[in-house]
Amino acid sequence: MVSVAELGTAKKNTWCPGCGNFAILMALKRTIAELGLEPERVVVVTGIGCHGKMGDYVAVNSFHTIHGRVLPLATGIKIANPELEVMGFAGDGDAYAIGIGHLPHAIRRNVDLLYVVHNNKVFGLTTGQYTPTTPKGMKTRSTPFGVPEKPMNPLTFALSLGATFVARGFAGDVEHLTYLFKEGVRHRGFAFIDVLQPCVTFYNTYPYYRERVYRLEDSGHDPSDWEAALAKAREEELTDGERIPIGIFYRSEEPTLLDEMPHLMGEPLVRRELKVDIKRFYEEFM
Repeated sequence: MVSVAELGTAKKNTWCPGCGNFAILMALKRTIAELGLEPERVVVVTGIGCHGKMGDYVAVNSFHTIHGRVLPLATGIKIANPELEVMGFAGDGDAYAIGIGHLPHAIRRNVDLLYVVHNNKVFGLTTGQYTPTTPKGMKTRSTPFGVPEKPMNPLTFALSLGATFVARGFAGDVEHLTYLFKEGVRHRGFAFIDVLQPCVTFYNTYPYYRERVYRLEDSGHDPSDWEAALAKAREEELTDGERIPIGIFYRSEEPTLLDEMPHLMGEPLVRRELKVDIKRFYEEFM
């Protein structure tokens, strides 16, 4: 087994002191260590944003992709080698703006991977512009008169599309966040976790969340009840932000993408002999 300390790297961390990303990184390391995952069998895929440095700070395989493309890369890796534990990390701008078109398809395919969104509700890397989850009316560098649009609700979005694992965590509760990550990895299918991750520089929401978040596990919530999950997912907006549940909202077992593709079962594609003769195509276009 690998320890949390052994999962560290020599790379200098450049996140702002107090950034919520530190908690997400620690939860990831604890998940790998506590589940006894072999680092060489773990792949972390990151997008563009402050979160994208995650791959530099954890000693596992990593792929840093372009803006909004975490899910297609993670899906391809899982199809090529299902023996790998694939974990995608994206920011709210990365995941819910330019990358939003990939989320419905990852959900309907039920790809067996973990997808974590660092939701700080601003574009922190580019100095605080608004994203699809920024509260209406908030003044940012790109909305000096206030955001004119209602924010999207990632949880109701995922639930309405039929996601088999929907959860929300808070970067101010590393123990609970680790629990969610571990359950997401254990889940056989697409595990979607939206993490409330304060940006201490451009939108410090730590005090706000600490007064309002509560664990679903402590409230008797049944994660097999889809309608109850939907109601809980709307609780923040229905209470004007006074009650914000975190935890596993919904979980079900359904066939994964690879279950529906028997020709990909057995020996992983990466270890199969390539038997494709491209000579005639090469000659045609020469």
